[in-house]
Amino acid sequence: MYQFTEDCLTGILEVDEEHRQLFDMINQALVLSGEERNVSAEAKSLLLALKEYAKNHFEHEEKYMEKLNDPELSRQKKEHQDFKEKLEKISLDKLDGTDGKQVLRDILEYLSRWLYHHILGSDIMIGKIYPIQNTKEDPFAFTEKYHTGIMFVDEEHETLFRIIRETNNLISKELLHDKYDEIIKILEELKEYTIFHFGHEEEYMQRIEYTGLEAQQYAHQAFVDKLNEIDLDDLDENQQEYLIELVDFLLSWLVNHILKVDKLIPVES
Repeated sequence: MYQFTEDCLTGILEVDEEHRQLFDMINQALVLSGEERNVSAEAKSLLLALKEYAKNHFEHEEKYMEKLNDPELSRQKKEHQDFKEKLEKISLDKLDGTDGKQVLRDILEYLSRWLYHHILGSDIMIGKIYPIQNTKEDPFAFTEKYHTGIMFVDEEHETLFRIIRETNNLISKELLHDKYDEIIKILEELKEYTIFHFGHEEEYMQRIEYTGLEAQQYAHQAFVDKLNEIDLDDLDENQQEYLIELVDFLLSWLVNHILKVDKLIPVES
């Protein structure tokens, strides 16, 4: 069964309830896949209902983000559209075959993985990205509130804060008219170090048999995917605006992930 854990909570009641319902529908279909009798008709009906529910959920989510003027709305719309197009390509007729139940399980695994990935990488950021230039405190200061008590994790988080600060500093270089080469260099450093850190952190969680490891892996992969999706052409044409939005997202995601997820990791005794 696929678990809707606390890691998946956005803090937005309607969004969380609809996510919970999506997981419930996937689990209902999973139960059907374990039945000995022919369940193709029921499975088709449930998958169609799931498709319609997901469509309605995306609309609700996007309207909520519009009200907030959330800067991640365009990215969310693209992810939602890509998912709906993939759902449309799924042939439910394959459920009638002799391997119909395996096909159903494969579909459900895909749906659950996408849902975990999307919630932990995108939805948990709804309403949590704020323009850092408007904050009074130093947003790049790695203060005690971010400490997990795990020495190497805290040291690596502090390095990530430093790299993001350096990215932000490029914005204020008034005499640097073309920042493209420097931006590319520092983004590559950020991506490489992020991958190193996530791998190191996951090894630790695996060693202590931490039950939240899988959710962490989904969240980490979602963040790395976002780094890989950075549009370098857009960056070259509109460096200033793109860089500001990117830094806001990177720092907001890291802060949210540390405070909400990483601080739950037990300190090895």
